[in-house]
Amino acid sequence: TGISLSQHTFLFYGAGEAGTGIADLIAEAVAAEDVSVTVAQARRRIFMMDSKGLITSSRTGLVEHKRPYAHDTPECATLMDCIQTLRPSALIGVAARSGAFTKEVVEAMGEINVSPLIFALSNPTHKAECLAKDAYAWTDGRAVFASGSPMEGATIAGRKLEPGQGNNAYIFPGVGLAAIATGATTIDQGAFLVAARALAEQVDAEMLARGSCYPPLRDIREVSVGIAVVVARHFYRQGTATEAEPDDIESHIRSLMYDPFE
Repeated sequence: TGISLSQHTFLFYGAGEAGTGIADLIAEAVAAEDVSVTVAQARRRIFMMDSKGLITSSRTGLVEHKRPYAHDTPECATLMDCIQTLRPSALIGVAARSGAFTKEVVEAMGEINVSPLIFALSNPTHKAECLAKDAYAWTDGRAVFASGSPMEGATIAGRKLEPGQGNNAYIFPGVGLAAIATGATTIDQGAFLVAARALAEQVDAEMLARGSCYPPLRDIREVSVGIAVVVARHFYRQGTATEAEPDDIESHIRSLMYDPFE
């Protein structure tokens, strides 16, 4: 998008623990990117909607995981109202409400942003907030789109666009493998932050040109190795590893991988 993470405004459609977990990691990533920003300050640019509308500080009876995102802001009941009020640069769907990101909603995001982030993360596909081909069509191919389940792309003005799959299947194998390889006693939040960075670093310029912000799922084994290596180093730095650090971490990790064809 050409915008640093700390300059984005995020609107989550869905405020369950999965959604607030993603939001928490975004806030920590912002604070790590800009040391002048605290996690609490980073959360001020992250907004959450649930079945009652936008979560605000005037709402009573909020469950614990929603409270950090209850901001002092005007209430709004519908997604369109919230987009017009908050003017988010990123819209993240985690409510399992099929079709919630309508043409009107996506077009509004495209009017506010040059490259709107549209993440329809609910799965399976029939519960996704919108389809990749629609998000591309409704923004003239400008949307940066990801989905929780596999989706077909689209060709807009001769440019072939292929959505990335934003799924924890990229992260968990590498983190788990690193924990086993190092004998880590604790898997901290920082492990997921370095795993996310390692995943992002495996997206090359060609993938980005196709509109994909995730590597192909067919490369999951190599992706997992790359993530496991950096997470293992994180565990050693944190002092939570109980196994001696090998001279060649990558080779050690590869030796522990299960291969169903061998």
